[in-house]
This record gives sequence, structure tokens and C-alpha cells, in this order.
Amino acid sequence: MKTPEEYVESIRQLQHQVYVLGERVEDVTGHPILRPSLNALARTYEVAHDPRWGGLFARPGLDGETVNCFTSLHHGTQDLLDKVKALRVLGQETGTCFQRCVGWDALNALDITTFEMDRALGTGYHGRSTDYLRYVQQHDLVCNGAMTDVKGDRGRRPSQQADADVFVHVVDRRADGIVVRGAKAHQTGAVFSHEVIVMPTLSMRAEDEDYAVSFAIPSDTKGLMYILGRQSSDTRKLEQPPADVGNVAFGGHEALVIFDDVFVPNERIFMDGEWQFSGQLVERFAGYHRQSYGGCKVGVGDVLIGAAAAVTECAGVARASHVRRKLAEMIHLNETLYACGLACSVAGQAMPSGTCLVDLLLANVCKQNVTRFPYEIARLAEDLAGGLLVTMPSVNDLEHPEIGPLLDKYLRGVDEIPTAERLRFLRLIENLTLGAGAVSYRTESMHGAGSPEAQVIMITRLSDLEAKKEMARRLAAV
Repeated sequence: MKTPEEYVESIRQLQHQVYVLGERVEDVTGHPILRPSLNALARTYEVAHDPRWGGLFARPGLDGETVNCFTSLHHGTQDLLDKVKALRVLGQETGTCFQRCVGWDALNALDITTFEMDRALGTGYHGRSTDYLRYVQQHDLVCNGAMTDVKGDRGRRPSQQADADVFVHVVDRRADGIVVRGAKAHQTGAVFSHEVIVMPTLSMRAEDEDYAVSFAIPSDTKGLMYILGRQSSDTRKLEQPPADVGNVAFGGHEALVIFDDVFVPNERIFMDGEWQFSGQLVERFAGYHRQSYGGCKVGVGDVLIGAAAAVTECAGVARASHVRRKLAEMIHLNETLYACGLACSVAGQAMPSGTCLVDLLLANVCKQNVTRFPYEIARLAEDLAGGLLVTMPSVNDLEHPEIGPLLDKYLRGVDEIPTAERLRFLRLIENLTLGAGAVSYRTESMHGAGSPEAQVIMITRLSDLEAKKEMARRLAAV
């Protein structure tokens, strides 16, 4: 398993095209807007070597050696439970999206689906995916799970688009591989990934077979381009000192990843035209990723609840009944999300490949709650923080020799807590509810792993409403 230092160095060696604010970045490890995201990913390597977690982040690999959990398969419900627990810990440790569960979810979904494709169609994809997983484990790599296409006209199928490239698709098939073109949007952690695992974005039909494609390539493959997305208050990371960012050490990033006639060798292809299995791959990946949110978002929620409780102490109102009631509601909502993550894990079942899949209905229920509860937790945090959350001066004002003492005097709450400490808690709340951290805590909770309607569709499909109606008929003697 890599150390954090070895991971950072391995990223520094990549030769990929990355653009930030309209400029090409040569050393992504040193860019101040990107560096907090790299720190969060490096933390996933650090915890794997930390004995405090009792092996939560280390698991047996394919060949029996110890590997980082983010490169492992889930061999039972205990592994699924440990996943949710591990993600909560990392959310607590970083207070942000640590960007590595997407690849973990992709590896497990591929293992299940390629096995079933081989059994049904006589393909040889499962051996390829197993060899690829072994390579990822041996080198302890970060994989970017690339599913979301830009989609163009949402009212048209992929094969009906005016511009074929709005869905990633095969443009040429050669004896030694395929050539693909298109783009994947909202790619969490892409810039700091070693590998890109591409999957279809939806269930394909026969006429969409060129879009039913899954493969993995190194992240600095020729023809790949990364354009960083903007985040609220992201240029605060350029300021010194960095305290106004709120989360001074960790952050995340999203990128648009463009595939400009990228070649993929045969041994890296896991689906090429088998449209019948595209839906299964999408649903399995989405199920795992919706389970993930019952861990990572809960961990970040713990941080937000802690910051909200701290600012009430700074203001001297921590013992007020309405404050305690609001904090209790925040905890209740957060633990409900965690309960859903645990529930879909313990109800998981082993698939024919031997890998354990979460209960898809409960995983979708988990994510449907995630589209709502963090927003209420954030609202309550803003309520408890008060208006100073968005009117406080900068850290440079607080440290100014003339106006600093005045700010210290007029912005202090209780006597024994320094004003600077109060403002730092407020900045952290601002980060998670309004600033760069709100990307992963709020908007990603809404749209990550599929927007709310995607979960509604799956819940409706999986809940067996006819059986429930039959129960009602029997008891009502209809």
C-alpha cells in the first residue's frame, strides 16, 4: 500500500492535460486551488496505515496480500458495513468529499456485471476485469469512475443526438482495440486519479450499441483533457492566510473530462456493444454509490453539527432549549442517513461472481433521504450560526494592527473564547453550506449518484406495489 507521500509523487509524475481558470497547469500537485483536493485523497492513503482504525481501511486482495480498501471487492455484508463505517470516518477526518469511493463502486459493479455477461454471452470480459483489479491493487491506484455523460438533448436517445459526441461512444474498432470520443461531466477527483473507468450513463438499446461501452485507461492517456469546474469561493484558496476558506486543509474538485479520439487496448475493454447489460452495470454502480452516501455525507454532517454546536457555545446560547432541540434534530437526521447506509449493507446478497451487492431498494431509499436531509441540517446550522455567518470581516481585517483590536472587541461572544476561534467555526459552516465545501455536501447530495428522480424510478420499480395491493385486498376481504 502506498504512503501519502508516495501517492502525491505518483500524481506529480502524470503527464495529463489539466486546465484551471483558463490556464494549463503543469504541476497539479502544487496548484493552490487543487491542493486541498489532493490532501483529501492523500488522507485515504494515510488512514490505511493508521492502527487506530483496526484494519477498517485495509483488506485482503485477490492474491491474499493486504490492500487499501478502496481497491477491494466486497465479499460479504460485513465488508459492506465496514465500507459505510470507513466512509463516515473519512468524512469526519476531511470535512469534504475525499473522491475515492466512485472508483471503488465501479470496480465492484464491473466484477458482478462482467461475470454475468460472460455467462450469458460467452464473452471474456470477467478475466479482463479481474486482471485489471489485480493491477489496481498491486499499485494501490485511485480510479475515477466515469459514468455521467453530458447528454445533449435529454429528450433523445444517444443514437438520436444531433451531435453523436454528447455521449461517449466507439468511433472506430481495430484489431487491437477501440477508439472512443465524447465527454464525461461532474467527474469527482478526476485530476488526481491514476485511472479512468468509463461506464455507460444509462440503459442502452440495440440502436445505441456503440454507446454501450466500458473500459479503463491511464488518466494521462493521449487524447484525454481535464477542465476544472468552478466552485463557490474557490479563489479564496489563493489567499494568504487561508483561514477564510473555512476548511483550511481539505477540499474537493470536479472536472469535465474530454475524450478526443482516445485509443483503448482490448485488454482494457469490459463492454463493447453488449447493450443488454448496460442497464445492469448502471444500476449496480448506482446502488453501491447511493450506499456510499450513507457514510461519507454523514461524516461531513458530523463536522457541520460540531461546528454549529461550537458557535452556540461561542455566543453563550448553548444551553437554550431551542438550540438543543435544533442540534438534536440535526443529529436525528444525520443518524437516519447512517441507518439507511447500514441497512442496505446488512441486507446485501452475494452475486454469482461472489461479490456482495447492496440491497438496491434500500440503497435508493438511502440516497433519496440524502437529497433532502443535508439541506435541512445546513438550514439549521445557518439558523444557529446567525447573520455573522455572512457579514463577518476577513481574517486579514482581524489581524490588522489598527482595526483588528476593534473587531476582537465587537465580535467577541463569551469572554473566555477568542474572537478568532469563533470566526473560524463560522467560516467552516460557511464553507459547508455556501462555499466550496457546499459542492460536496449540498449539491452533490442532490445530484451525485443520480438525481432524485432516478431514485424515485428505482424505488417504484423495486418496491413490488402489486404485492402490497394484494395484502390490502386480503385484509379488506376484497
